[in-house]
Amino acid sequence: MITAEMVRQLRERTGSGMMDCKKALTEANGDMEKAIEILRERGLAAAAKKAGRIAAEGIVDAYIHGNGRIGVLVEVNVETDFAANNEEFRQLVREIAMQIAAARPEYVRREEVPAEVIEKEMNILRAQARNEGKPEKVIEKMVEGRMEKFYKDVCLLEQPWIKDPDKTIKELVAEKIATIGENISIRRFARFEKGEGLEKRQDNFAEEVAKQING
Repeated sequence: MITAEMVRQLRERTGSGMMDCKKALTEANGDMEKAIEILRERGLAAAAKKAGRIAAEGIVDAYIHGNGRIGVLVEVNVETDFAANNEEFRQLVREIAMQIAAARPEYVRREEVPAEVIEKEMNILRAQARNEGKPEKVIEKMVEGRMEKFYKDVCLLEQPWIKDPDKTIKELVAEKIATIGENISIRRFARFEKGEGLEKRQDNFAEEVAKQING
């Protein structure tokens, strides 16, 4: 039997409508995790229909973490000003900015990774496999598998969401497309970390002590 409490819990976990939750639970025979899968699949299907639509509105949001240690700027587009002012959309943008701060992606999607970066990574992975003593005939298949992990590390859309690692950022965005009813696109971001790339001063402790003694 599908109870109101089960429907409430599913709504809280997925953000889907009450009737959609009830139908999913019915199809899943009351299995909460299976119902979530059903809703996610439907959300992704609904999102796919909207993915080709132009999203030229949206917002640029800023997120500062750790008392100014890390800063993120991110632009997320949506189809209309009305949706851009929607609280659910703005919360999604904030979640994306927090993800960038925490997970340090380098690109939005795998199509943006330069060919030379991919080639360099594949060469490193091939060398690693050979050093592990793997036969040549299985090395390329191993490299393919390890490249998928590489993309999950460096591409924002393929990263596991920090608040729910069973869900990728791409799936999170797709769910919001389904609930908001408009195409949503993460266009670009910039991440800044205090001191990143700077050569930190390395004091020679022995010299420091000697100066104090001789001074």
